[in-house]
Amino acid sequence: MDKIVGYAYVVADLFHVGHLIHLQNCKRMCDILIVGVLTDQATMEKKLKPIIPFYERMHIVSALRCVDASVAQETYLPEDNVNSIKPDILFESNSHPNPYVNPFGRTIGMPYYPEQSSTKIKGKILEDGYESKK
Repeated sequence: MDKIVGYAYVVADLFHVGHLIHLQNCKRMCDILIVGVLTDQATMEKKLKPIIPFYERMHIVSALRCVDASVAQETYLPEDNVNSIKPDILFESNSHPNPYVNPFGRTIGMPYYPEQSSTKIKGKILEDGYESKK
């Protein structure tokens, strides 16, 4: 029996529980989960430059038990990696207004985790004015 390959993609800046839950849920639906981590340049096609450098974000995602492999995603949309990997399932966030459709299999919309986001974390840091105490 062939193994089901899934592909998900994340920025994973300021990695939080929402990222983890998303990837764990993706893994539950496939045998092999490959995760594309957006490069800084790819992220900046739609968002601000990530705070955490790309190589650190890749290292974090690669270390997760639910992730079988991680790859660099050089563009905001996953088209290049999907065309190369040809996954059975593409996991898309329900928060994307125009989700990419997997030409090689299914596209599954995954729920957005509303309780936490990197944007919320950044806002809280700015709002609370965190400073180091000497």
